[in-house]
Amino acid sequence: MPLFSVVMPSYNHARFIGEAIESVRAQSLPDLELIIVDDASTDDSPRIIRALERRDRRIRSFFHGANIGISRTINEGMDVAAGTFVGTLASDDAWRPTKLERQLAILEENPEAVVWCEGEVVDADGRLTGMSFTQLLRAETRPKSGYIFEELLRGNYIFGSSRCVRRSSLAGIRRREDLKYLNDYQFHIDLARRFPYRFIEEPLALYRLHGGNTVFADLQGYYEDSRKLRRYFLATYAPDLTWRSRYHIWRYGIRIALKLPASRFRALLNRFAPHGTRRRALLRRLRRSLVGGRCC
Repeated sequence: MPLFSVVMPSYNHARFIGEAIESVRAQSLPDLELIIVDDASTDDSPRIIRALERRDRRIRSFFHGANIGISRTINEGMDVAAGTFVGTLASDDAWRPTKLERQLAILEENPEAVVWCEGEVVDADGRLTGMSFTQLLRAETRPKSGYIFEELLRGNYIFGSSRCVRRSSLAGIRRREDLKYLNDYQFHIDLARRFPYRFIEEPLALYRLHGGNTVFADLQGYYEDSRKLRRYFLATYAPDLTWRSRYHIWRYGIRIALKLPASRFRALLNRFAPHGTRRRALLRRLRRSLVGGRCC
């Protein structure tokens, strides 16, 4: 049984997947397996995967005959994982060589922890942009360690390609297969409801920005996922939510219904309802008027 299982979903990232695979192979902690599930890529990804699998017995690959979506693809990879600990790596991201070793030290001291780390943002050619992942998401000052369930309800800022957790902790926690883009956010919330997070400030992973990032390709699908997710949060966790958490969920739902970017929505709120009581009243009126109150 390997110590770590790394699950890598693959779809049409032939330009990047070789680097992603090599970054796992180069880990200073060698006791691992790499499970690659290709979701019917139409580019050169399958050839690259098979070539590298022949060079490393730690790699196991699976290939879909038809595209079924990233949520189900990752779930399938998790189902065959055998490691004590498990993490995911997007096929367009990469890891620094000591990532798993550093995370193992924390996981051994904190068996129930979800361990994640800072990332460096790179462009399509692998050049550093000078920005960190948390800077990209404007999350530098947000809590990153501890029980952050309530904080995450305000919006996701966890770097999914950096996260590792004990595999036994995932019992009953899976990605919803009806979420095309925000399944990782749902997964983080479900984990945060049960377990503490531990953050490593050193950037041990690379997050790649390129024209093929899925959120840029289908904003309508992203908005639809956002509506589904907010309803899921309210339906699943309503008894556990403080009024402040419900407020943030409703506020986000209203912004998504209006299809406004966060900065524009904040500007409108500051203009028409700059204070707390007045703002909550405005949000209640908006919520009742938008889609019959079904926006969030």
